Amino acid sequence: MQDGDRSMAARAAWLSYVGGYTQAAIAGRLGVSRVKANRLIADAIEAGLVRVFIEGTAAECVALEDAIEARWGLEFCTVVPNVDEEALPLRSLAAAGAHYLSGVLDRREAPLIGLGHGRTLAAVAKHLPRVPRPDVRFVSLLGSLTRHAAANPFDVIHSLTEITGAESYFMPAPFFADSIEDKRVLMAQKGLKDVFALARAARLHFLGIGEVGPKAHMLATGTITAEEFREVERAGAVGEVLGQFLDARGRPVDADINRRAVAVQLADIKGTRVVAIAGGRTKTRAIAAVLESRVVTGLITDETTAKAIVQHASGASPALITAHGKQPKRRPQDVRKRA
Repeated sequence: MQDGDRSMAARAAWLSYVGGYTQAAIAGRLGVSRVKANRLIADAIEAGLVRVFIEGTAAECVALEDAIEARWGLEFCTVVPNVDEEALPLRSLAAAGAHYLSGVLDRREAPLIGLGHGRTLAAVAKHLPRVPRPDVRFVSLLGSLTRHAAANPFDVIHSLTEITGAESYFMPAPFFADSIEDKRVLMAQKGLKDVFALARAARLHFLGIGEVGPKAHMLATGTITAEEFREVERAGAVGEVLGQFLDARGRPVDADINRRAVAVQLADIKGTRVVAIAGGRTKTRAIAAVLESRVVTGLITDETTAKAIVQHASGASPALITAHGKQPKRRPQDVRKRA
């Protein structure tokens, strides 16, 4: 949009979402037709000028949150309703993740934030409101050079830097070294050692979770080869986080690629606040495995995935959680959702 159109679209969005005016009233105030007013609001949404956060959630989601928190001893779990039938519910997850991160930034409770990678975190960055936070620093938790731009962790850092004006640091190294010896050489470089030290110093780490299966994003983007993928499957891997492939009990599998990952180790961030955001029909086992590692302290997921996770862990029908489980706790939304 041109500057004049952008300004008009922003004004229309303010009148609609903040002022509560009807489209007819907006058209009258702006001196345009009703069709034009509708178009301006649509343009504002498409241009990313509108970010919607919903306070509160459905009772069924609260019951799932309680079940997951209790099962894995989490500090918090956020389960959001699905708004589409996509295999990866990016819209729901992006809105929930941006809500959480926006709250962290508003309260200035984490001056240094470590970031993972993946499509979901990239979507969160796109959904975050533009709020200046020059006092915050973001640091990548893994090597930022990949074969495919769609898998580049630096994109997440770069997007957040543009939105917030924060300082950012990325690891100038491949996600996976070609050999153990190559990794040793890389890790000896001062620039990389400094970023690793910064990543370990973060008190909040925000991560995505990868699946192990035929539709795995790392396989589709060429981040790892088909042979490497078959190796981790043979070793019993069901999920991945920060380049560490885990078995169903949350333990790193015995695979060469795990030792070649240029990334912060899970043991290095255990005991800090570690929040994972993930969802989708194919990620049930992966998310459960990462929860079993007992490194994660918070989870953001969607309702369909949450039901599948609970069912996977207990073997019970998810419907029983609402019908016969404990009553959902009533906690202040601004505290529970943004803690």
